[in-house]
Amino acid sequence: MPENWIALLRTAHTEFAARIAAVADWDAPTPDTEWTIRDLVAHVTEDQQWVPELLAGRTTAEAELKVTPLGDDLAAEWRRHAAAALAAWEAADLDASVHLSYDTVRAADYLAEQVGDITIHTWDLARATATSEELDDDLVDAVWSVFEPQAGLLEASGLFAPAVSVPADASLRVRLLALTGRDAG
Repeated sequence: MPENWIALLRTAHTEFAARIAAVADWDAPTPDTEWTIRDLVAHVTEDQQWVPELLAGRTTAEAELKVTPLGDDLAAEWRRHAAAALAAWEAADLDASVHLSYDTVRAADYLAEQVGDITIHTWDLARATATSEELDDDLVDAVWSVFEPQAGLLEASGLFAPAVSVPADASLRVRLLALTGRDAG
């Protein structure tokens, strides 16, 4: 795994925020067929809400009591919760255990999962807003290094659509997105 996941998280946050700034229609569809742009941004923002609570050692049940509903201004909510999550990550012991809904994992693994989720959803938001679908090369490399060895688990989790077939010479970005069930072609 790359050594500086905190820097990668900053990049992922910046990339996602840039796509939020391009939103003109919060009710427009996204590649996540059951979600509008509003749903997608809310999902990623809500994930950021959980970070400080979980890194503080709370269980998901305890954290749920601290997480509040998002307000109507999702761009502002993103800025607020992304900043709080980043601050929590910067102070975190990456070797500590974190209690997630599905398992207890090392904080470093949770951080890599967060970077991956934001990166993939950045592409979803880019496609939905007709903005640049390019992703930072370091993000793509890092997320690929985590997701590719877990290809079977990703699909079996039910969190991703089945992998999309792409040519062997497709770019790493296209292969990463295909691995998560996205057709970047």
